[in-house]
Amino acid sequence: MKDNTITKVLNYIKKYKIQVIMSLIFAALSVAMTLYVPILIGKTVDLIIFEGQVDFSGIIKVLIKIAILVGLTSLCQWLLNLINNRVTYLVVKDIRKEAFNKITSLPLGYLDSHQHGDIINRVINDVEQFADGLLMGFSQLFTGALTILGTLLFMLSVNVKITIVVLVITPVSLLVASFIARRTFAMFIKQSEEKGELTSLTNEMIENQKVVQAFHYEDEVQRRFDEINNRLNHSSLRATFYSSITNPSTRFVNGLVYSAVGLVGAITVINGGMTVGQLTSFLSYANQYTKPFNEISGVIAELQNALACAERVFNLIEQPSIEADKKEAIELKEVDGTVQMKDVYFSYNPEVKLIEDLNLYVSPGQRVA
Repeated sequence: MKDNTITKVLNYIKKYKIQVIMSLIFAALSVAMTLYVPILIGKTVDLIIFEGQVDFSGIIKVLIKIAILVGLTSLCQWLLNLINNRVTYLVVKDIRKEAFNKITSLPLGYLDSHQHGDIINRVINDVEQFADGLLMGFSQLFTGALTILGTLLFMLSVNVKITIVVLVITPVSLLVASFIARRTFAMFIKQSEEKGELTSLTNEMIENQKVVQAFHYEDEVQRRFDEINNRLNHSSLRATFYSSITNPSTRFVNGLVYSAVGLVGAITVINGGMTVGQLTSFLSYANQYTKPFNEISGVIAELQNALACAERVFNLIEQPSIEADKKEAIELKEVDGTVQMKDVYFSYNPEVKLIEDLNLYVSPGQRVA
């Protein structure tokens, strides 16, 4: 179901593919310049040979390059965020518009069998949650994936053996994040459903406050509210707990990666396999390589929530619209106002009886309630 939801989201994003391509270009430029800085820092370290023999002129030149790269990186990131915001809210606008249009064409059977507050919650709150998750996904998944790929290439160019050490430990982080993500999706679906149920009850009680008071229904309403609120509290705590352990788990694995790089790198430097400056660059790359995993693992929780909300919205959008009059429908041309129904049976669901054996006769001009 989740894969199907992702496909539907991508179909909405496809409409803005030019902006998405531009976002990818700025993300690639930002990552490339960010990853080139550690190389320059490593060169700076190697220019500091020992006391009294420091190449200050060379260091100044490198620092100027670093300053230029940092400035250009900031510009690319600003443009990247600008485009991502625009694409996100254009997609959300399209989805919300389609959802509202669907409500105007839904059959009465759907509206009668679903709580109105839940329908409102899907169009307003669920779409808003989806927007937050999509924005985080755009902002961090693009740059995160490119950073991982870029750091691997740079590390391979510095030292192949230490890069292999990093690659051996990395899958553990991915397995941890994947294990938790599979469990959080269902929990966020349940959380969204119970939010809709609570919204519906609150909306119903506010609109019918006089009726509630007239029939002394206050205690029963309070009991229903407490029951739904407790369920929402339980599901929210479970969803938040599982999503919150993703980041610390991946950080622990990433700490192992950094420690392994430092240990193997130090031995390599002692044996003359690389310079101190190259080790400095490599440690920086190891940190930058693991950082996206921390960010992406944090985004996973938001994405699970966003996809759960999107699934509920798409479920509304994909409901069949009310049927138009059939071709063989009879057009009444001459009427005198008499209405007669005999032995009428009706229900939205065949298993749930609603109207049985209704007989009604209304004379012209007569009012019947």
